[in-house]
Amino acid sequence: MLWEITTFIIAIVYIYTILTTVIMLLMENRNPVKSIAWIVVLILVPIVGFIFYIFFGKNLRKQFVISRRSLQKLKGYSYTVEDIKRVSTDVLPEEHRNLATLLMNSCDAEAYPNNDVRLYTDGKTLFEDIFVALESAQHHIHLEYYIFLADEIGSKVIDILLRKVKQGVAVRVIIDDVGSWQMKKSAIAEMRAAGIRLECFLKVGLPFLSSKVNYRNHRKILVVDGRVGFTGGMNIADRYVQGVKWGPWRDSHLRIEGSGVAGLQKTFLSDWYFVDRKLISDPNFFPMPEAKGKTLLQMVTSGPDTVWNSIMQMYFTAIVQARRYIYIETPYFLPNDSIVTALQNAALSGTDVQVILPERADAKFTLIGSYSYLNEMFKAGVKIYFYKKGFVHSKTIVIDDEISTVGTANMDVRSFEQNFEANVLMYDPNIAVKMRQLFEEDRANSEEVNKADWEKRPISQKVKESVARLFSPVL
Repeated sequence: MLWEITTFIIAIVYIYTILTTVIMLLMENRNPVKSIAWIVVLILVPIVGFIFYIFFGKNLRKQFVISRRSLQKLKGYSYTVEDIKRVSTDVLPEEHRNLATLLMNSCDAEAYPNNDVRLYTDGKTLFEDIFVALESAQHHIHLEYYIFLADEIGSKVIDILLRKVKQGVAVRVIIDDVGSWQMKKSAIAEMRAAGIRLECFLKVGLPFLSSKVNYRNHRKILVVDGRVGFTGGMNIADRYVQGVKWGPWRDSHLRIEGSGVAGLQKTFLSDWYFVDRKLISDPNFFPMPEAKGKTLLQMVTSGPDTVWNSIMQMYFTAIVQARRYIYIETPYFLPNDSIVTALQNAALSGTDVQVILPERADAKFTLIGSYSYLNEMFKAGVKIYFYKKGFVHSKTIVIDDEISTVGTANMDVRSFEQNFEANVLMYDPNIAVKMRQLFEEDRANSEEVNKADWEKRPISQKVKESVARLFSPVL
C-alpha cells in the first residue's frame, strides 16, 4: 500500500511538472516548429527530455533583455562621450545605407569612421601584437574571451596583466564560465589577489547543472586605453598558435585603431555591468579618437540580451543585396531557414556563392550536422569547398569587393540566437579586396565538393548527419 501511494504521488508530481513545462513553453510563443519539437521530446522521452529542456530549452532571453534595458535607462551612463558623434548614413554608399540603418536600429551599432584596421590570419602574429599593446597600457586593459587558458600563451598574457596592475593600470577580465572551465583555479586566484578584476560570465555552478549553460559569451574583445582594440575568432590558448594535430589553425582577427574602438569598449562595459552590476561612466574610457585610417565600420552585437537577432539580420540583408559574389568562411554551418533561403535565392539569381568549410574540425558532431545542409546548397548552385590545410576557424563574409565582416559568430543557430556574439562590419573596398584575396588563397588549399560524389555517400553517413542536425540549436 505504501509503495502504491508513493508511486501515485511521484506520478502526479511528474505529470504536473511536465504539464507545467509544456504550458510555459507554449506561453513563450516561440517558433511553432521548435515548440512542437520540445513537446514531442517531453512526451516521448519525458525524463531525458525534461533534463534537456532544463539545460537547453528554457528561454531566458526575456530576462536578459530586461536586464539590458534597465542598464540603458540608468542616468549618467554613456557608451560614448559626446565628442564621438554618430556618423550619418549619408556618408555610406547608397547601396549599403539601409544595411547600416538596420543595424543602428536593431543593436545601436554606431557607424565609426576613420579607422585603421589590420587583419590577422595566424595566431603567432596576432599575439605578438597583443603583447605589445598590453605592454603599452597606461590607464586600463579590458579583456573578454570565451576561452582563456593558463597555458604558454595564456601565462604570458597573465604575466603582463599582473605586471601592469602593479603599475597602477586598471585591469578587468571577463571569461566565459563554460568556455574557460579548464582555466586553472590557481591562475584565477593569483589574478584576483593581485588586484585584477576578474568575473566569470553566467556562472553555472555544479558541472553544468543550470539552464544558463545554454547561453554563453562567445565574444573575444581586448581594449587597451580606449585607443586600440582587438576582436575576431581567436581566443587565448596555445592551439591558436600551435595549430591542431592535422595542421595549422587558420583564423581571422582584427586590430582596430580609431573611433571604432569605442564600439568594442561599449560592448565590454555593457557586459561588465552584466557580470558586476556596477556602472562605469568614466569618460577616460572613451578618449577623443584620432583619425587613423579610412575604414568606416560598425560594431554589431547580438545575443539573448537583444530584442533582435542582429548578426543574423546583418548576414541576411548583406546576402540578399549582393550582386556579384558572396564568399563565406565558417567552421560550423548550421544556418536557420532564413539564411538557407537567402543563400539559395542569391545563387539562383546568378550571384556567385561560395562557402569554405573545414574538412576536419575540433567539434566532430557539429561538423557532421553541417554536412546535412550541403544538398540544399548544391540544389541552388552554391559551391562548397573543404579546407584541407589544417583547421579553418575563420568566421568571415566578403561581398562584391565592397563590404566584409569578421567576428565571433559562426553561421549557425547557436550564434544567431543563443550566444553573446560580436562582429565588425566594414564598408571599405580595400579591406574587402584583401578579404577576397585571402578567401581565394584558402580556396586554393581546399577541395571543391562534387555534388554527384556527395550524393553517393553511405546511408549510414546521411543518418548521422540528420541526427546531428536535430541537435543544431544546442551544438
